[in-house]
Amino acid sequence: MEPINYKRLARITGILYLIIIVFAGFSQGAVRELLVVNGDAVATAQNILGDSFLFKIGLTTDLIAFLCDAGVSILLYYLLKPVSRGLAMTAAAFRLIAHPAIGSLNLLNHFAALEVLDSPAFSASFDPLQLQEFSLFFMELHNMGYLIAGAFFGIHCLLLGYLLYQSKLFPKFLGVLLTFTAFGYLIESFGFIFFPELKNIFSLIVGVSAGVGEVTLAFWLLIKGVRDQS
Repeated sequence: MEPINYKRLARITGILYLIIIVFAGFSQGAVRELLVVNGDAVATAQNILGDSFLFKIGLTTDLIAFLCDAGVSILLYYLLKPVSRGLAMTAAAFRLIAHPAIGSLNLLNHFAALEVLDSPAFSASFDPLQLQEFSLFFMELHNMGYLIAGAFFGIHCLLLGYLLYQSKLFPKFLGVLLTFTAFGYLIESFGFIFFPELKNIFSLIVGVSAGVGEVTLAFWLLIKGVRDQS
């Protein structure tokens, strides 16, 4: 059997990770944050219908990101299984559940938010205000689904941080940064359940922690790959 080329695997992982960051960031930051107005069903519906193509692009880029995330889950498993096969498999499982599974299914809420506004069948059965409320409700469900996925992803990042810290292929500071990232996701997911009025603060926390941890890891994988084991 041909030995694993860890450097090549790491760089492929880095490419996929950067695609995830750019595409998922676009979906959230340039689509949903732009079009969805919290608490305002009328404005949200007008924005979605007024730029339905952008709304569909947001769904597409999210789906591409989640497909790439499935690949990253498997590749990280191969890179980190020398540390602990069991923990690496568990980390991969939590990542697969988070975005490729929950995140992908959650896109049905994104799709439904436009469908209820654009479908002649719904228009014939409900008045416009009801449809606008339905649309905003689906986007609120999408947000909650995103946070549920984030809880699984937070556990993944916690395990990933430990594995990176223990691995001989990576510098220990990457493990520390991913642990920091893990707490960012967990704080946002569980904090929103009890304190939804602090949503913006939680979003800032996860934005900073993910930006520091995940972006650093992605560029390290792409540029440095792994340590020379020769």
